[in-house]
Amino acid sequence: MNLDLLEQPELHSSKLSIVGAGGAVGSSIAYAAMIRASAKEIALYDIDEKRVKAQCQDLADGTQFTKTSLIVGDSDMKVTANSQVVIITAGAAQKPGQTRLDLAGINSKIISGMMPDLVRLSPSAIFVIVTNPADVMTVVAQKTSGLPANRVFSTGTLLDTSRLRQKIGSYVGISLENIHANVVGEHGDSEFPLWSSAEITSIPIRQWRDEQGKIVFTDEVLADIKDQTVNAAYSIIEGKGATNYAIGLSAARLVEAIMGEQGRIFPLSSVLDNYHGISGVALSVPCLVGQDGIKRVLDVPMNDAELAELKKSAATISETVKALGY
Repeated sequence: MNLDLLEQPELHSSKLSIVGAGGAVGSSIAYAAMIRASAKEIALYDIDEKRVKAQCQDLADGTQFTKTSLIVGDSDMKVTANSQVVIITAGAAQKPGQTRLDLAGINSKIISGMMPDLVRLSPSAIFVIVTNPADVMTVVAQKTSGLPANRVFSTGTLLDTSRLRQKIGSYVGISLENIHANVVGEHGDSEFPLWSSAEITSIPIRQWRDEQGKIVFTDEVLADIKDQTVNAAYSIIEGKGATNYAIGLSAARLVEAIMGEQGRIFPLSSVLDNYHGISGVALSVPCLVGQDGIKRVLDVPMNDAELAELKKSAATISETVKALGY
């Protein structure tokens, strides 16, 4: 009996491809997917042949200890053929002091150039965009692929939501399993938490009290937590040059929910159609996901202030999308 595999779930036949796997984000997603047993087969693609093959070999050397049975890597895009899920991380990386939207012009050319070929090789795949600015790239990818919006979307504020919940839980010493809160809007500077529906277990966050009966999450505390969440990536990039581990785990978890038809709800960014009057731009809102991609975009209650912030976020994305000609 192989004790290394005892705690891992059984996998069905599945193939995950990661485009741009030579970089820190792509390789972190591959590593997270392997150790979480997210897919049985993982394919790595990158234009840097030497690097992608080295990444592949390094990961393949550890397959004895995982349930991923096959990992392949190449600079030929054909390695991604017949994938169930394709994650796209290819593009220029965000530099210290640079916003995600600053990357739009460079990365839109990369994404628009590869989408038709990726779709041709995996016509039934779900495409998940990680390349920043993720919301803008989702619009570009969806339009250049010709696929419906439910099959081309980004991780959006999935990671930002994890950051938010971690900060809330840490502040009061409560397990993250009991924290129910979402970040929505742009995956970027105009994102915001939905405080009106945030809860710790079933208690609204604004009503959470300490042992002495004092309200814990005042407006000042909530504003500070929001600021830490929105600016988390900037501080990490300044400190080590990139954010990669947490997005790797986030993307791997999303792959499991898609392939396993788990009925999970995550905040994801897809091109919206009359969502609170917003159309044609990609923003994150809670979505039900499964093997068909986004099965349902949920109409989440928002107060007037939150609706105003969502529309402000939409305007930010729309301006960049129009400037790119989409």
